Amino acid sequence: MSYRVAMDIGGTFTDVVCYDERSGAVTASKAPTTPGDLAEGVFAALGRVVDDPADISFFVHGTTQGLNALLERKGARVLLLASQGGRDVYQIARGNRDRMFDLRYRKPAPLVPRQDVMEVGGRLDYRGEELVPLDEESVRLAARRARDEGFDAVAVCLLFSFADPAHEVRAGEILRAELGEDVLVVLSHEVAREWREYERTSSAVLEAYTGPVVRRYLSRIERGFAERGLAVPVHVMQSSGGLVNASYAMRRPLQTLLSGPVGGTMGGVAATRLLGGAGGGAGGNAICIDMGGTSFDVSLVVNGRPDVSAEARIEGYPVLMPIVNLHTIGAGGGSIAYAEAGALRVGPESAGAVPGPACYGRGGTRATVTDANVALGRVDPAWFAGGLMTLDADAAGAAIATLAEDLRIDPLLLAEGICDVANAKMAQAIRTLTVEHGVEPREFALVAFGGAGAMHAVFIARELGISEVVVPRFPGAFSAWGMLEADVRRDLTHPYFRPQDTLDGADMSGNLVTLEREALDALSGQGVPVERRRVEHAVDMRYEGQDYTLTIPLRDAAEPAEPGFAAAIAARYAEAHTSRYGHATPEAPVEFVMLRSTGFGSFARTAAAVPPAGGEEAAYVRDVIFDGAVHRTPVLRRASLDGELAGPAIVVEETATTVIPPGCLATVDDNGFLIVKVDQ
Repeated sequence: MSYRVAMDIGGTFTDVVCYDERSGAVTASKAPTTPGDLAEGVFAALGRVVDDPADISFFVHGTTQGLNALLERKGARVLLLASQGGRDVYQIARGNRDRMFDLRYRKPAPLVPRQDVMEVGGRLDYRGEELVPLDEESVRLAARRARDEGFDAVAVCLLFSFADPAHEVRAGEILRAELGEDVLVVLSHEVAREWREYERTSSAVLEAYTGPVVRRYLSRIERGFAERGLAVPVHVMQSSGGLVNASYAMRRPLQTLLSGPVGGTMGGVAATRLLGGAGGGAGGNAICIDMGGTSFDVSLVVNGRPDVSAEARIEGYPVLMPIVNLHTIGAGGGSIAYAEAGALRVGPESAGAVPGPACYGRGGTRATVTDANVALGRVDPAWFAGGLMTLDADAAGAAIATLAEDLRIDPLLLAEGICDVANAKMAQAIRTLTVEHGVEPREFALVAFGGAGAMHAVFIARELGISEVVVPRFPGAFSAWGMLEADVRRDLTHPYFRPQDTLDGADMSGNLVTLEREALDALSGQGVPVERRRVEHAVDMRYEGQDYTLTIPLRDAAEPAEPGFAAAIAARYAEAHTSRYGHATPEAPVEFVMLRSTGFGSFARTAAAVPPAGGEEAAYVRDVIFDGAVHRTPVLRRASLDGELAGPAIVVEETATTVIPPGCLATVDDNGFLIVKVDQ
């Protein structure tokens, strides 16, 4: 066994990357995604890079099955069990208004209607001490209803179970005994052992809602690979940027919610390391943009590390789990352009994989961003996706001409306008994650990937004043490559409510040591060798009277026991508060809320060998439109590049096309990355 393989299932294509441990060669390919049965596309893509799955020594993939079920509201039917008197916690939610000036604003509709929430007798206090024993008969009554009415999952969220999960554990035992394996049982303390009842309930409901879909998919994938001879576990990307094996992912399916897009962020982390570590690239800072056929995802790498939060909102629903901060909009190569009130609009509706853009020749007739690029000459129709597809330039032109007639505009001017509108939308998505949070995008490099990312990256960089664009190797399969660069990761939490003046540092240290032991044991269960395991610790803190917290890293588990720790960590918190909010109150007392320990298990990296330049077909020259003017532009194979390349130029490869406009200068570095200096 010598192949390490990663796969990313997108809305249009399924991308695959294969690393040969013997030769160091890295190959990438893709196959059309098969919406009816994703496993079909998975095995078709795998067959392009590996003849026999038995030769695979490591396999990881990202899936958006759970996210798609949420977006399309096609998840499971969930029965929610709440503490007596707490039935309406999930329905009431929070009073926050995400859009203050929207007169028609409505909170997201709960995934569980009120009639599907049942109360369970029993009560703990805020310390986790039992006030009223669990009413086991009410749990059995809920199990009978779940069985009789055909519920797919049961979520259990009892008050103060984060302090002591005994009641939830017993309720879970009863439900699983009554319902067997056919109904997923989710316990909130296992999903998120954290305070705030509504957010914990929401997290448990999300896992119950998406879990059955994810479990069925992973089970089918595991079974299919086993039948084909795969002898190693299937690993899955988590929303946190770490890996777990499929058996754990089936037990904690919520962790895979943003599984696919996060692979690109971890690729960005690896790219900044290869560009010079925390001091390379733009100081180890990168804006990662993933433009595929359907969506555009933005994430950040800051000082060589992924930008990860302890909580997030997905489709308006809060979720308590470590998650890479991603901002997604409906903008991709398949985004449909249309006329509305006499103006041009692009997206969010997408042509998807079927029928796809008009140039795919699968029956699509509406103009898309890809059709616009074909009409402008920015794509090689004869060698699209490495020659896997031949595009129909006439069909693209006809689709553009039809829309141009509606808008009474020149077709080529419209084609460039479609790209400009899409670029402006994507630049605004980047501002949402940077400028709106006090981050200056000009201090970052732009790492562009996805099938269409490198085609639009320079134009987006110009909009934001970014001076450097990095196009990694295999940009169309970069998210898959990033999965090969990721670590196994397990996150553990322990509620720890203490004011600063009564902190017992030795006690905090002891709790962290316990979490560290649990994290190391979890990594052992994932098959990580002892020498490749490490644990990082942090603590959630806030000023007294505040509601929300900031996570402050600790040096190690023993640090809290050191003299002067409370004052030192309070000063560190003040610095973090200033960085995040622009101010701090150093004289105010702080509170400790949560202990966090994260176990990492590393694997061998794959970013070693770079294929030698040369050996590819000679360039040819074609007419390409830039800024309304025709430019004679060379079209080159990426593997033939060496030294500097002045724009205009079109660079094609197996998984993507890179557009280098006039005035820009590109070079190939020692890692095979294409570095484009952007003229402003």
